[in-house]
Amino acid sequence: MSPKILMVLTSHDILGNTGRKTGFWLEEFAAPYFVFKDSGAKITVASPKGGQPPIDPKSDEPESQTPAMTRFKADKAAQAVLASTVKLADVDAAEFDTIFYVGGHGPMWDLAEDKKSISLIEKFYDSGKPVAAVCHAPGVLRHVKHRGEPLVRGKRVTGFTNSEEEAVHLTTVVPFLVEDELTRLGAKFEKVADWQPFAITDGRLITGQNPASSTSAARELLKQL
Repeated sequence: MSPKILMVLTSHDILGNTGRKTGFWLEEFAAPYFVFKDSGAKITVASPKGGQPPIDPKSDEPESQTPAMTRFKADKAAQAVLASTVKLADVDAAEFDTIFYVGGHGPMWDLAEDKKSISLIEKFYDSGKPVAAVCHAPGVLRHVKHRGEPLVRGKRVTGFTNSEEEAVHLTTVVPFLVEDELTRLGAKFEKVADWQPFAITDGRLITGQNPASSTSAARELLKQL
């Protein structure tokens, strides 16, 4: 049986009070999407508002291009999947084997606070299914509980680091810092040098540090399945 994977993206497109656009990071969708697709998995893509989620324009600049993004731009079927995401509210955790959260700055505003998202993650985890998130997306775990405690407490995790946030000059713009928040919740936050690939698996929780970690996080998730 092919595993059924739910990929979740943000619907939020405003970068705090800067007046600039944000959204999800294209590499963090494209790379895992093709890792899953090439493995034969069945993929459903969801977002809070449904339809086409906002791509962070910074993620599509010339210096950000990757082989997965090039492949995505040549793949009409993949573009159609992205353009017609299902509404998160209509998703039933029982229909999927795992859930994967795509990063970018957007999720810190909507998915991190979205009650449906929080309850979905809890349902996946409580029913023995793996949960994965990359870059800023580990921030969506901030209100997620397991047996009354923060899900991340005592777990090895990674995510977009304070120094990476400083490097993109958004430390004072984001609603919280992923590294600080996960540490505050009692996680064992680990990291490597800025922009280097790094993914951690702790039990059924998989996290990746940054865009370069998208592929390794997706591969780690497949191992769990």
